[in-house]
Amino acid sequence: MRGLLGKFRQVTYGMAAHDMTRYALRSRASMEHLFILTTMGDLVGVPILPPYYSLRLLPYVVPQISTWKRRMLREKDLTDAMF
Repeated sequence: MRGLLGKFRQVTYGMAAHDMTRYALRSRASMEHLFILTTMGDLVGVPILPPYYSLRLLPYVVPQISTWKRRMLREKDLTDAMF
């Protein structure tokens, strides 16, 4: 009976909240991407903010810089926008 209730919860979550969760995660990733571009844009040649503010935020952004650079410099095509 317990396993059946767990399966029912998973199916209900999949039908009701899975798309909203994926959309929220995608929105968060795009906002973080924009924030890092604004603050650390000079790493890829887009100087937006003065270096003083970028240096103040650097300790908080360091763990994400390598993946952000990879995402920025990655080739994109039409299928990236669909999925």
